[in-house]
Parts: sequence; structure tokens; C-alpha cells
Amino acid sequence: MTYEVKSLNEECGVFGIWGHPQAAQVTYFGLHSLQHRGQEGAGILTNDAGKLIRHRDTGLISEVFKNPANLEKLTGQAAIGHVRYATAGEASIDNIQPFHFKFYDMEFGLAHNGNLTNTKTLKKELEHNGAIFSSSSDTEILAHLIRRSHNPSFMGKVKEALNTVKGGFAYLLMMEDKLIAALDPNGFRPLSIGKMANGAIVVSSETCAFEVVGAEWIRDVKPGEVVIIDNSGIQYDTYTTDTQLAICSMEYIYFARPDSNIHGVNVHTARKRMGAQLAREFKHEADIVVGIPNSSLSAAMGFAEESGLPNEMGLIKNQYTQRTFIQPTQELREQGVRMKLSAVSGVVKGKRVVMIDDSIVRGTTSRRIVQLLKEAGATEVHVAIASPPLKYPCFYGIDIQTRRELIAANHSVEETRQIIGADSLTYLSIDGLIDSIGLETNAPNGGLCVAYFDGKYPTPIYDYEKDYRRSLDEKVSFY
Repeated sequence: MTYEVKSLNEECGVFGIWGHPQAAQVTYFGLHSLQHRGQEGAGILTNDAGKLIRHRDTGLISEVFKNPANLEKLTGQAAIGHVRYATAGEASIDNIQPFHFKFYDMEFGLAHNGNLTNTKTLKKELEHNGAIFSSSSDTEILAHLIRRSHNPSFMGKVKEALNTVKGGFAYLLMMEDKLIAALDPNGFRPLSIGKMANGAIVVSSETCAFEVVGAEWIRDVKPGEVVIIDNSGIQYDTYTTDTQLAICSMEYIYFARPDSNIHGVNVHTARKRMGAQLAREFKHEADIVVGIPNSSLSAAMGFAEESGLPNEMGLIKNQYTQRTFIQPTQELREQGVRMKLSAVSGVVKGKRVVMIDDSIVRGTTSRRIVQLLKEAGATEVHVAIASPPLKYPCFYGIDIQTRRELIAANHSVEETRQIIGADSLTYLSIDGLIDSIGLETNAPNGGLCVAYFDGKYPTPIYDYEKDYRRSLDEKVSFY
């Protein structure tokens, strides 16, 4: 698990293409633009006239395909690819996707972004009936369900399997003669379809990949939808009509690239609006605004424009810091923050600083950055967070599955302020977040999942229910 300043990670990113003579190369570039969604491992599986070929390994996409021969061997006009960050399953090569399943009568590749909430139950049932798993990833469950279905048609088997798994999922399934994309009934994770100038169809976790490969956005995959892409074109179908849009609000807050559009809303624009709304809710005097690079810069722009305060570059991110592993001690974790960020004394000295961040997880990073700014001469540091307090776990594809690791779940705003050493602490309200993102829908919470903030989950959480209920009674002290 790679060290992140934020200590908050998206689970995965997927990319697929059908009908391009250099499918593997296009997929490589698509995955490169999705690298922020997973840095533990990557892989590409191609389809060469019905023959499936795969290469996968640990590391960044550039490391996995450092040897040009690994990409050159992936011939064919269709491909699916995956970048991985593990929350369900160990960080081993066996769990790196796409998976490749071979049977006596067929073979297919599978890639998945998200997290299933009934994994333990399904795996136990499948193993009881003779299934053998080759990985500890929840992704493999769909393949077993497809193979064990008694539905006479293959698409019938796929739909039956999709209705059996629960939670958050965006699947890409590569067949010998088609590419299938499917999204969970709530659309927790984003998935979009585009088209290249030569007619090739692409599917991606984020639209930023379309710009890189020269594709034009067609539309987003809808909740409960299954999309079949083959040589005859695109066919849209559904596996369930019991749907309710609840896209992960953290995609807009932190995970997605600012140049991506999700359900018609540009991520950068949404973050600017969050910052502007945060400024309206902020109640303190200050001199300058400083955003934490990189995901908080858009919110800082919005805050500065709304408040009329100068938006200054008071923090610099070291773009060339090597990836390091999560450190076992608090001292080493804080040293990791110093390696990533530096405060600019000439900008912040003698100033009352509004430090804009998108979220607070454990508080480790916030405390260290406040300290950096004060060491650089800031007279006051007012921390303003462009999201509500993270109090509850996510079960749909983010690596927060207990309340123990969330400082806001265990401490009040005032206690958190004291822990991080700030002169004030302001969070964006839930209503402010919903209004700022501004999806055009009548769905609850404006079509967003905000369970991380209010504890109201849009679906049952199945296998996580018992442990989660127990965690509500826990109180953990931080530092």
C-alpha cells in the first residue's frame, strides 16, 4: 500500500476499447490518465480475433510496461485495462486485474472498480458448492456466478450474476466477440463511453482518459445498465430497473481528476463551487488563502473569489518525491508529509492564513501542514475543509471501512481543531456540498452518496452490518 499524503484511496480505475488496431497502446495511455485511481498494480488484456492475451504486474502502469515487449505482445483490436489500489484482497500479483478466466468452452477477461458488500456470504456459498478461488479479490465472484448460472443465454447469466452481487461496481467483461460494461444500481462509481475518430468505442472510469486518447464523450453508463459493444456497434440494456442514483460524493471532492466530467458536472467547477460555498460559511478574519496541492487548489480558487482574499501559493508540493510505503510510526508518517510539502515563508510570514483542504481523515496530515505554516511565520492558520466531517466508513469502493481511523468520528470539531493545532476549523455543510455539486436529478441528496458524512447508506451493507453496528459504540482517541 503506497503512502499518500491524504491517506485516502480510491479502489481502482478501468479502461476498455473495441475496434482499434493498436488497442493495447491506446489502453496504456488511457490507464496512464487514470493512474491516480490506483498505484499498486496494473494490467492489460487484449482480444486478438478471439484469442485473449494478458500482461499484469505490481507497480505503476509505466513500471508494469517498462519493457516494450510486454506491450508489443498484446496484439488485437480490443482491450480492457485496470489500475489497482487494494481494499478488498491482498496486494499480491494474484489480485491484479484484469483477470483472465479459461474454461473448456470459452474464456473471458474481467476488470472491476468498486467494492462488493456481500462478498463473504457469496464466497462461502460458492466454495460450499465446489468453487475454487485463485485470488482474494471480490472481483472473482462475478466470474463464478456467471459460470454457475443455469440461464440458457450468456447475457442471461451475466444479468443474473449482476443482480446477485451487491455494493458498488463498474465492470468490464471482455469476451471473444464482445466487450460488456455494467454499472451497479446506484452508480456509486463513474463509468463513461466515448468514441474515437476511427469509430473505436472506449469505456473509462473517467472522461479525462478520453482527452488523452482522442475520444469524444458519448454518454455516461446509467445505474443498473449493461452495455454490449461489438462489431455491430453499441447496445444498451438493463439488468434491473430498481435503481437510484447515488454517485460517490468523494469522486467530486477528492478522487476524480479536475478535468473529468461526471454526470454532466465538471469536477474542477464543482470544487470551485464547494470552495465558494465554504467561504460563505466561514466566519473568521484572514489575509490570504492557501490551497493544499493538488486536489484542494480548485476549492481554494472558489474560496478566494468568493471571499475577495488573495489566493497565494503558500505550499509547494515536491513533484519528484519517490513513492514510499506507509510508515509504521507517527514520526515517520509526519516525515513523509514534510517530504511531500513545503511552506513558502515569503508568502505566509506575518499573515493570517486560510488553509483549504478537501477533507480530513486521521488528522495527521492536517496537523503537520498547520505546523509547517506556523514554522514558516504564519500568525494564524484557519483550516477550512471543502467537505463535511468524515464520520462514517465507505463500503462501496474507498479504503475507509472502520470508524476507528476517522478523527471526526471520535472527536468534536473543537477537539479536532485542538489536535491539529489550528486557530479555527470550518467544514462545508452537507447541504452546501450537495448544492455545490449540483447534479440535475430529483434523487435523494441530489443524486449523491453522502453516507460518509451522515451515516445514512443508500443500500443495505450486508456482510459489513454487524461490525459496523459494533463500531458505532466505539470511541477512539487520536494522538
